[in-house]
Amino acid sequence: MNQHEEFLAAEDGVSFADFMAYALHDPLRGYYARRISDVGVRGDFTTSAEISPALAKAVAAWAARELRETKCRDLIELGPGSGALAAAVWKELPWSLRWRTRLHLVESSAGLRERQRARNELRHVQWHETVEAALAACGGRACLYSNEFFDAFPVRVFRRQGQSWSELFMKKSEQGIMREAFREVVDLPDSTLWSISFAEGQRVEVADAVRLWLENLQRVWQAGSMVAIDYGDLVESLYYRRLRGTVRGYLAQQRIEGEGVYQNIGRQDLTADVNFSDLMHWSHGFAARQKCETQREFLLPHADSSHRGDVYAVDPLGAGSAFRVWHLGKKES
Repeated sequence: MNQHEEFLAAEDGVSFADFMAYALHDPLRGYYARRISDVGVRGDFTTSAEISPALAKAVAAWAARELRETKCRDLIELGPGSGALAAAVWKELPWSLRWRTRLHLVESSAGLRERQRARNELRHVQWHETVEAALAACGGRACLYSNEFFDAFPVRVFRRQGQSWSELFMKKSEQGIMREAFREVVDLPDSTLWSISFAEGQRVEVADAVRLWLENLQRVWQAGSMVAIDYGDLVESLYYRRLRGTVRGYLAQQRIEGEGVYQNIGRQDLTADVNFSDLMHWSHGFAARQKCETQREFLLPHADSSHRGDVYAVDPLGAGSAFRVWHLGKKES
């Protein structure tokens, strides 16, 4: 039995968070470590960066304002995917800022780094595998932005059972199929979820890995601001008509749900909607200012009504409301 089989066949099973981390980030078999090489029509999923010019315009306008106000000289993109957004944002920045601004990309996937390096527009960029390394190169002072970054973090899954909650664990059956098992939990993780009254059987997710990431960011980030764009919502409406929660997979541009999430391990993307209320709650201690708006509100001043991608990105019944934009200003350390 190899290491891969031993992990999945653990006698007590593995938490869904550990399963998701393994499927996405294991150095030998993880989707982001080994499988993914592109984003867009040639990949398993497409982001707004590939279809909407308004996204780069909006991020560039935000960056221009924040770089000037914070007096930071470094701009960092987290999880840049194909590199399309970074290239477009750099092009949209005023020339008076480009000459004195350094662009950094934080990318842990070797396949995506190779794709990004192939872009001539990014030949001046500095690459880093972690945000800690990027901020070290900036002296801790930088403005950060991301598009569909936090959704790639592993999540813990819980289910309401009577007056208590149980956590989802995965266990491999004798037939080699991953099966669900729930275990009662006494100590729930820090989250805004527990203040909401949910129906029996409701599944919810807590991105504990994001909480830890933000705690670490606080230690290495001295000054600047951040904007993060992702699909998700505030806690009050995140699970509206979604009894089974938001976990899903993507393979060859197809959405995978139910038991399909546990198949094709390492060969499909796994994701969950972002609880923006948690992001704001976890960052309260080091945020000088915060706000959350819809993608429509963020992009509309820069959208071209004649461009199909922009129309899609600001659709109030679609991507315009399905995606949220979180703004955070860092307290000076």
